[in-house]
Amino acid sequence: MAAEVVDPYLDPETGILRNLVGARTQQELDALETDLSNARGHELLDSPPRPTGDLDEFRAIHLQLFQDVYDWAGELRTVDIRKNSEGSQFFLPVVMIERAAGYAADELRSDDMLRGMERERFVERLSFHYDQWNYIHPFREGNGRTQRLFWSRIAEDAGWRLDWTRTTAEQNVAASRAASERLDLQPLREMFGRVVVDPTREPSPPQLDGRAVPRLDGLDAHRIALDGIRPPSPSPRPPSIDPQASTSYRPGHTPGHDLGR
Repeated sequence: MAAEVVDPYLDPETGILRNLVGARTQQELDALETDLSNARGHELLDSPPRPTGDLDEFRAIHLQLFQDVYDWAGELRTVDIRKNSEGSQFFLPVVMIERAAGYAADELRSDDMLRGMERERFVERLSFHYDQWNYIHPFREGNGRTQRLFWSRIAEDAGWRLDWTRTTAEQNVAASRAASERLDLQPLREMFGRVVVDPTREPSPPQLDGRAVPRLDGLDAHRIALDGIRPPSPSPRPPSIDPQASTSYRPGHTPGHDLGR
């Protein structure tokens, strides 16, 4: 019989993520986390982290958003996790996060950070890179909000805008699972086909003191949870195939670069 896996992020008394705000129920934690991370998100408009396009930027965004809620804000997770929904597969194993993120960042740089692309091509490549980073899922919680700010920054620098109000939590989860579990990027392409906006032609999002208000909540309805029953045993997967990609290597999914199973 396999030993039970203990999640060090959980408060043993309440069963929810240990936190700095004194929350003792999931509902209370969700409400406080949303309010505090949204407030910190507005601060990012005035003082954004250095745009490095890599794991350092992800960590800086996560730290800024969740510093009031979690003492591990900005730190890479130390446990293997998956979505808390039936049939979901595990994200990238912990031991591969830093190396895989390095290769994902290299691929993004090889695409010149998505600059200079026509809309169709931008949507295509954004879907590809979004899937790469989503599978890495570097944090125990808050990956979705961190990703949305990261990709919104990438899009803005490339001359586009991401309007996250044009999709839903359910659509995002379904599209992300199709890409991660079936290597089918089409649902992500369709989602970003709605979300990607030409700022010269489309109305701006709601403004606060003349600045765009980042939408951080709404797409994180599904919480991330450790399996808690058995150690994860991710099975090998074939490479992600993108006919227009410069490489078909998928960090953590395929042998290569010393990242084989």
